[in-house]
Amino acid sequence: MATKNETKIIVEPGKQELFIIREFEAPRDIVFRAFSEEDLLTQWAAGPNDMTVHYEKFQPYAGGSYRFINTIPGNPMEFAFHGVCHEHTAPERIIQTFEFEGLPEKGHVILETSRFEDLPDGRTRLTVQSVFQSVADRDGMVQSGMGRGVTDSYARLDALLEKEVV
Repeated sequence: MATKNETKIIVEPGKQELFIIREFEAPRDIVFRAFSEEDLLTQWAAGPNDMTVHYEKFQPYAGGSYRFINTIPGNPMEFAFHGVCHEHTAPERIIQTFEFEGLPEKGHVILETSRFEDLPDGRTRLTVQSVFQSVADRDGMVQSGMGRGVTDSYARLDALLEKEVV
């Protein structure tokens, strides 16, 4: 699936954070909705193209929480994730935690801040800052193939936004 905009993942050596920066050909309020409504999220936020996503819980407000499961059709393995929403300020910012349940020990919590910036011509820049507990945690996430999952998801989001905007 071709896309007009590049997904940039910035990983500086020795830091406990990474940044994902992506522009979308849609107004900020529509892009924010795509991150805030379960029926829209399930259409694009599944990770790599061979996966699907199912939300068991989705409460996009301060004090709310979420839990979702990624699966590969025909494969019995499941990949579950959960977190707590600290701020959900439309259409500007989402602050939440993110934790993969597949690690052998708990506590590898990531703090994510997603900022939605209005650009000229009805476009939006999304900047996601993810702060990890350690550099090793951050590097492990990068090595897990998260870049492919983010890139594939944002390409699906492009297709969804095209339908929503037109």
